[in-house]
Amino acid sequence: MLRALYSSATGMKAQEMMIDNTANNLANVNTPGFKRSRIDFADMIYTNHRMPGTSVGNGQVSPTGLQIGNGVRVVATNKHFSPGAAEQTGNPLDMMIEGDGFFEVQLDNGETRYTRAGGFRIDDQGRLVNGDGLPMVPNVTIQPGIDFNRITVGTDGRIQGQPTGTDQPAVDLGQIQISTFPNASGLSNEGGNLFAKTAASGPATPANPGSAGFGIIRGGTLEGANVEVVTELISLISAQRAYEINSRAIRAGDEMLSTSIDIVR
Repeated sequence: MLRALYSSATGMKAQEMMIDNTANNLANVNTPGFKRSRIDFADMIYTNHRMPGTSVGNGQVSPTGLQIGNGVRVVATNKHFSPGAAEQTGNPLDMMIEGDGFFEVQLDNGETRYTRAGGFRIDDQGRLVNGDGLPMVPNVTIQPGIDFNRITVGTDGRIQGQPTGTDQPAVDLGQIQISTFPNASGLSNEGGNLFAKTAASGPATPANPGSAGFGIIRGGTLEGANVEVVTELISLISAQRAYEINSRAIRAGDEMLSTSIDIVR
């Protein structure tokens, strides 16, 4: 009976984490470049009363054994990097990676972080920066005198622009670089749509968009979140029902324990 209480408690805790994760996915349904997560579960260690194949006398062996589980545990949050829907914005500096890869930005301490959110702007120094003011890596600077509305970003990541009020040929303004990882699911979430590389993700491999194994750039477009609202709502309902069932199991175990105590009295 005590085992039933503890096992059901692990189930309730696991479903709490499932609901927390699902709520986070739904909260970010309109966050550009957001990637949904999934909770992975595994059963806990078993109490072995009799192992399969144990002798039960008269030369017979137990075909299945007797093993009682002790609940469930959360193994990991698995990040899904399937593409989000493309949204045309008309802003030439909004960019979407179609395929594999991450934009690179630099923190104030000089470290590099990675993101799928391609909403970039020009800061007071002419640099391309994300919404939090972090500059793109490698640095791209839009020189004075360039007509913002005549900036173009090629599928290969080359940024070009034309001087304001002229018909001069477009000039190169910079080259976007993206990075891939052996195991993108091993990246660490840092908030702000940023990921940090880890030992599990493997090293970053930078290259120009369109290189073998790398995605291409779509200018004037943002990648939406890859959250499927209906699927997340189904997961939420499933987790709520599982939580309720485990709470009922705790009540049943408590009633059985109370009955046993009354009998002893």
